[in-house]
Amino acid sequence: MGGNQARTASLSLSQARGPDGLRLYAIGDIHGRRDLLEQMHALVDEDIRRAGAADWRVIYLGDYVDRGPDSRGVLDILASLRGDPRRVMLAGNHDAAFLAFLDKPDLRGVFANNGGAETARSYGVDMNFRDYADDPDALLRDHARLVATLPGVHRQFLEGLPHCISFGDFFFCHAGVRPGVALDRQSPDDLMWIRAPFLETDQLFAKVIVHGHTISPGPVTRANRIGIDTGAVKTGRLTALIIQGGQRAFLST
Repeated sequence: MGGNQARTASLSLSQARGPDGLRLYAIGDIHGRRDLLEQMHALVDEDIRRAGAADWRVIYLGDYVDRGPDSRGVLDILASLRGDPRRVMLAGNHDAAFLAFLDKPDLRGVFANNGGAETARSYGVDMNFRDYADDPDALLRDHARLVATLPGVHRQFLEGLPHCISFGDFFFCHAGVRPGVALDRQSPDDLMWIRAPFLETDQLFAKVIVHGHTISPGPVTRANRIGIDTGAVKTGRLTALIIQGGQRAFLST
């Protein structure tokens, strides 16, 4: 632990580098915007061609579902790409909340209160969460319809999502990390949910953290982190970070 802490204090964004010969793309929160995901894929493909990148990786930072109109379409695309070793899809809190709701229809959970109705509608199931408190049988019926309609490959995709990955001097996750805890000991809950303790610290970590989860008008660049959730579902702006060696740039729809 002491060695990790010493290393943590020594690395800032100005020192961070991606792996030699590898061009990295990190894509922020998609939230059911299949249209923007398709646009971003076109931008990434064009950038790969323009840069003449011999090898590359695309890291998706999670929150593929909820709020936007086509969560099913997003999962169709991402599940079809899961076998590509150059693409890494990480788990977001909304993805985990969707799985939790599929297992147990809880009206107090994230899915029921933060865009789950739009996700269900993309599967052809209308869920009126405000009415279910007075009609729990309707909740159970509609929940069963959603479970039956969900393609098995979508559930397998969501269940198989890792919570983090590292490339070079960069650590990728959905929400952030807990200060004072080694990166290899971070909890899944913190990696998907943390805000204030991470966002408010100036502490340098063992690697620079690349994350989404917390919306900002544009990419946020700090000595210890880069945030790229630009609120795609409302703004129409899906953002990707490009890293190659010590160089960084952004793509945006």
